[in-house]
This record gives sequence, C-alpha cells and structure tokens, in this order.
Amino acid sequence: MRSETAPVTLASIQAPVHGGLEAVQRELRRMIQSDFGLIAEVNSHLLHMQGKMFRPTLVLLANEATTPVEEARVASLAAVIELVHLATLVHDDSVDHSVLRRGMPTINALFSHQTSVIMGDYLYSRAVIELVRLNDLEPLRVLSRVTNEMTIGEMRQLLAHEPLNFSEEEYDLLIRAKTATLISAACEVGALRASAAEREAARRFGEYLGMAFQVVDDLLDYTEPEAVTGKPSGSDLREHKVTLPLIYALPRLDSPSRQEITELWNTPEPDDRQIAGVIGVVERAGGLTYARERASQLAELAEAELEALRPCSARDGLRAAIPYVLERRR
Repeated sequence: MRSETAPVTLASIQAPVHGGLEAVQRELRRMIQSDFGLIAEVNSHLLHMQGKMFRPTLVLLANEATTPVEEARVASLAAVIELVHLATLVHDDSVDHSVLRRGMPTINALFSHQTSVIMGDYLYSRAVIELVRLNDLEPLRVLSRVTNEMTIGEMRQLLAHEPLNFSEEEYDLLIRAKTATLISAACEVGALRASAAEREAARRFGEYLGMAFQVVDDLLDYTEPEAVTGKPSGSDLREHKVTLPLIYALPRLDSPSRQEITELWNTPEPDDRQIAGVIGVVERAGGLTYARERASQLAELAEAELEALRPCSARDGLRAAIPYVLERRR
C-alpha cells in the first residue's frame, strides 16, 4: 500500500458528500425520535456520543461512484446503516459492561444494563421499520443477512476467551462477521442500482476495508492511550479478548512470557502493571508489527476492487478511505 505524504482526514473524504451527510443526520433524528420519555432521553445521549459517520459516508460515495439514486432515498439508506451501527455499539457495551464509549458514559453506565439491551433492540426495530417503508426488498435482504452475521460474530466472540486455542483463521471469521460485514453492507447498499459486477466489487471492497478497520482497531488498543481512544488503554486485554497481535505472538513466546499471559488471563481484573507487561511481551514478539502488515495487505485487496468502478471523484473518495483506516487513531 503506497504511503501518503500527509495523513488523510475523514473530513477531507466527507467534503464532497457533506450535503448528503447533513440529510443523513436529519433522517437519523427523524428515525429515532420518540414521545416515550426514557427512549427520547437515551436517544439524545446516543446522538451526542455518535461517531464520525464513516459508514454513511461509504454509502454516499458508493452511490455516487456507481448508479446514483435520488438523494432522499440514499440518505434514508445511509441513516439505516448508521442506526444498525448504533444498535451494535449499544449491545456491545452492554455485553462487555463497558463504562466509556468515545470518552462518554455508555448507555448501560448512565442508565442501566436493562435499558441498554432494550434500546439496542429498539434501534434494530426502527431500522427494520424504515427499510419496510422504502418498499424495496434489496436493502432489506442485505441488512437482514448482515444483522444475522453480526449476531453470529458476537456469539463467536463469547467463545474467544482462550488465547492458546484461538487461531488467526477463527479471528478472521470473527472480525468479518463483527465489523467487516456492516462496512461491506454500507458499500453494497450504496451500489444497489449498479451492475452485478460493480455491486459485488463494492461489497468486497467494504469487506476488505472493514477487516483492515478492525485489525487497526485491535492494534490501537495496544498502542494508543485513553486520551486518544476514549476508553482505557489495553481494554481488550482487561476484558480477556484475544486479538491479532496476541494471536501472532503466542506461538513465539518463551515459557516465562507465556506464564505472564496466563496469569493475566487468570486474573478477573488485571491491573495496569499486568496490562503493560503483556503489551511489552506482545510487542517484543512482533505482534504489533504483524498486525500492521496484515492491515496493509487487506487494504491492498480493498484497493484492487475499486478497479471495477468507473473513474470519478467518488471512487477517489473510496480509495482515500483506505489510508484513513490505516492511519486513524480512532
């Protein structure tokens, strides 16, 4: 993957579709508004802790790069993608008992675990209602498949707590289902009116990009402080989650280093000293370097898929999303 002279910002990628993103935000607010007091209160908090609209940006760019549909329709589709994304975050935080998301209290921390579970369900149901309203089976087919795959991915993660038995192949299945499938869906939904070849290329582009996105996310958990990520450093290790840096390092460790990791896994609440020690072990074994290389390989596969799309500024925007994913700091 060719390096850029300066980091690519999400703002620069979003600039050509800024008007479309404003329409997406309006649609999102419309979709989640409620007269029920608690739901309205939680939704207000969700909008404040909302992310950078990366997935809706991909929907808009894929739409412009293939066969554009009317602005109102693509804005609705992009808002549904963001709605599903928000639902997954709410459920993830609930399952993990996380207290922070992007530096803000999670729904389960601010309200309750029960509220968090029910709100995730509410957001999913709102997404289904909006897809039905569009009276088009194609996006419904894509999103129903994707939400099912993401659910299976979450189940895989529940079984991913034994580091000595978790392989890179299993990790790939996990991140494809958990993260890549929704980013892939964003690109495919944006290309629903395109030719079969273009639609498939957009889907595969999103899948490779999404896998690279998750590898980088897992890498950042080892390398970036809480001030950057918005959650405690080493939180995956604290929660006994196995990710690619550790998977690569484990077979290359000596007995004392393996014992250090085993001790962390046997500690219900590892302290900062244990976390720092394991991060050092993984880094010395080459785990961080390997994860960076793997993310770059996935990025190259994503870029190759863009050759199936016509040359245009929107395709350039999709291409710019690749170095953004590789260089981002959450």
